[in-house]
Amino acid sequence: MTTHTTAQGSTHISAHTDAPAEKPKTGRLATASMVGTTLEWYDFTVYNTMAALIFNHLFFPSFDPLTGTILAFSTYAVGYISRPIGGVIFGHLGDKLGRRWVLVVTLMLMGVTTGLMGLLPTYATAGIWSPVLLVALRFVQGIALGGEWAGAVLISVEHGAADKRGRNASWTQVGPSFGTLLATGCIGLITYLLPHEAFMDWGWRMPFIASLLLVAFGMWIRSGIEETPLFKELDQQDAKAEAPIGDVLRIYWRRLLIAGGVRIGSDVLYALVVVFTLTYVTTVLHLSSTLALTAIMIGTACNALSVPLFGALSDKIGRRPVYALGAILGLVWAFAFFTLLDTASPAAIVTAVVVGLVIHAIMYGPQAAFVIEQFPTKVRYAGSSLAYTLAGVIGGGFAPLVIASLYRSYNSTMAVSLYVAAALLITGAAVFAARETGRGPLEE
Repeated sequence: MTTHTTAQGSTHISAHTDAPAEKPKTGRLATASMVGTTLEWYDFTVYNTMAALIFNHLFFPSFDPLTGTILAFSTYAVGYISRPIGGVIFGHLGDKLGRRWVLVVTLMLMGVTTGLMGLLPTYATAGIWSPVLLVALRFVQGIALGGEWAGAVLISVEHGAADKRGRNASWTQVGPSFGTLLATGCIGLITYLLPHEAFMDWGWRMPFIASLLLVAFGMWIRSGIEETPLFKELDQQDAKAEAPIGDVLRIYWRRLLIAGGVRIGSDVLYALVVVFTLTYVTTVLHLSSTLALTAIMIGTACNALSVPLFGALSDKIGRRPVYALGAILGLVWAFAFFTLLDTASPAAIVTAVVVGLVIHAIMYGPQAAFVIEQFPTKVRYAGSSLAYTLAGVIGGGFAPLVIASLYRSYNSTMAVSLYVAAALLITGAAVFAARETGRGPLEE
């Protein structure tokens, strides 16, 4: 591994000169990187779908349908609110004890909470304790998720070649598409095979319990990945930060704002295209949930294919140009999206979702590399976790709730489009303020 000092006095490490960094097989690294986010978004998609379709009846039956849906999305937001707590706890541990150790703990914690959601009593059985337990599980799960993402990215980037960081980091970003596909396919199959009464009674539990299979697979994959070379070197040189979170807030606060800002727009756009589409198509347009689920499945498949392509493109031309293109196209699509949905044409609805998710992929592909490259190795886990989780609260966590509330208050899609546009403008400003990180070595 080659080390050099810049004119500004900071030290950099060129990982591509370190032969051991390429020892783990690319396929296993990619799978280990994406399995956590696959599980995360499998569960979140299952929850979002149930929140849009039946949770207002199962857990919040004393309210009108739209209010019950808003309350269900509020519970969804709790999983985001607790993420920064996980970012603080596991971000600190990831920079002190290692990336691999944290990844094992967070995956186990995610699996247990997801499985327990499938065993929850409904309001008819347990009364108020039913939504209370649901909120508690979402809170604990959010803590685990807050520590998962950064480690998943770092395990692939810090093992991989320096000139392929965008591609390698993007494997973590493919996980949400796989998770959404698995969840949507699972729910679609169950709703097709079971009568509505059986689905409402016990069928909704099956996708949650099935997530334990993903946990077992993920534990097996990650058991074969060693600690990253960059962290090992820090450990050997006793160069780890004493207080990683404190250093991030005190020294790297501007980078924290930039790294968080680039995520907000993509999260809100995703919530619009994936989460709100179900509610809008079924409750406003009065079309079948099968149509909405089919559109989302096709769109997420296109998203999964596009994410690594745009991650790799950012290795060639830089993170900022690719990201800026996605933000600009997203601004346009925030308004065009509902124009297509309102035609009530199946082809137009599928097109709206597919194009929206490809635009999301333009930003999501380079996002992971862009975020982790803002911080030096000794605080990279803490800085990336804080940026990602705090932005997640502002963006993805409240987006379904805000979108549903805006539509209910104004009975107009224009208010929703303006909200999405505002989030994308924040992302555009963060990209403009950021330095280009795609061509140099990781900072040390």
